[in-house]
Amino acid sequence: MTPTPSIDFDRARSIVLGLQQEINKVLVGQERVVDQVLVVLLAGGHVLIEGVPGLGKTLLVRALATCFHGEFSRVQFTPDLMPSDVTGHAIYDMNSKQFQVRRGPAFTNLLLADEINRAPAKTQAALLEVMQERQITIEGKAFTTGEPFMVLATQNPIEQEGTYPLPEAELDRFLMKIFIDYPSEAEEVRVVKLITEGVATGAFQLSDVRALVQPQEIAALQGLVCRFTVDDQVLDYAVRIVRATRDWAGLAMGAGPRGSLALVRAAKAQALLNGRDFVTPDDIKLIARPVLRHRLLLSADREIEGISADQLLADILEQVAAPRR
Repeated sequence: MTPTPSIDFDRARSIVLGLQQEINKVLVGQERVVDQVLVVLLAGGHVLIEGVPGLGKTLLVRALATCFHGEFSRVQFTPDLMPSDVTGHAIYDMNSKQFQVRRGPAFTNLLLADEINRAPAKTQAALLEVMQERQITIEGKAFTTGEPFMVLATQNPIEQEGTYPLPEAELDRFLMKIFIDYPSEAEEVRVVKLITEGVATGAFQLSDVRALVQPQEIAALQGLVCRFTVDDQVLDYAVRIVRATRDWAGLAMGAGPRGSLALVRAAKAQALLNGRDFVTPDDIKLIARPVLRHRLLLSADREIEGISADQLLADILEQVAAPRR
């Protein structure tokens, strides 16, 4: 295994700024979404991206993969997709009279699970082990994935026809759930111009996006972010936010301890994007909603009223006092 190189803060900041610039070349008007995906990458987690078709979910992942010298795989989730189509399987070789392991697309660094909620729960659950343990078991033998390893899953809103809700256990494995929304009018005009002026394919070209980092550098970035300082008062603030979800009016189920861990991990990565090597309460507030929204279960009356998890989280962030120093 190639040893992880050391990296200083200035180099880490330079890489992050470069990634932001390259991805924003093709994903117009979604700067905050790009930043959130980079937070997940730096924190060593997985991300779920939700939005209606045509907003650039797949383009975002392809652009990140282009910036990345590591391996990239894509799985288009469909109703007939089998778990072995994701993880791999063993086949019997008549010549050697032995079973040979055929590795699936999950053996990679970046795995795009496209339209993950188009597949039934059995296939969705195939990602559970690989997301949590970074390993895949085939015929009783465990195989490790690439290092670093990140699942970037896209899904359409669950109200659309032909979609299946993700199991709660799988949702909890995603560090963040990100919403990608329609661009502004000016941004949409820019997108149409970029695609229609001299481009016959009707899609963005990724040839202008530069490859910036090696897998070892990503691992070094993740190690650096993990060592960032979190003051005890700031850590206590993050935990109080998560604990408040457990008995908040309108929530049938709050976030568990994994939510507290995810909130602090993501806040460290957000600090790097903000040019710091320590976490502030503002970092916690900024990423609290994408970290926690998919870990909450609304009560039936709130769902009937059309209240969203983000609205309740906004109330919680307003009521939970942040440290003053």
